[in-house]
Amino acid sequence: MKEYHLAQVNIALAKAEMDTELMEGFVSRLDEINDTADKAEGFVWRLQTDDGDSTAIRVFDKPLLLVNMSVWESIDALKSFVYTSAHVELIRDRQAWFHKFVDAHQALWWIPIGHIPKIEEAKEKLEHIQKHGPSPLAFHFGKPFSKPES
Repeated sequence: MKEYHLAQVNIALAKAEMDTELMEGFVSRLDEINDTADKAEGFVWRLQTDDGDSTAIRVFDKPLLLVNMSVWESIDALKSFVYTSAHVELIRDRQAWFHKFVDAHQALWWIPIGHIPKIEEAKEKLEHIQKHGPSPLAFHFGKPFSKPES
């Protein structure tokens, strides 16, 4: 029987470069939030440089567009981290550091255990939600889909 984990990607358009005073409140919390994620129940993997930095990874045409990707054992594990840890404080204050998105900015999808999602895969999932809305191929917290049947 095939088992699955949950992959997630979210993107955010920063209002300034990471080394500016405007972004200081966000950047000053990154190590803490990343450490919280790394230790969270159900956490599997996150996209990062060898230094542990995800904000240095630029994969989109816009230089201030940040990408965050991670893998979790379940939707509940990810949701717990996002909404019940210190991470929720960054969500509450995001308008100070990030522009509001009108396009899809988050995608969740099921992956076989052991698979590490690639950036291109994440881009495809975001595009899928943008064009077709949530489906078993790519969804968001507002309309989750169950793990695929084996």
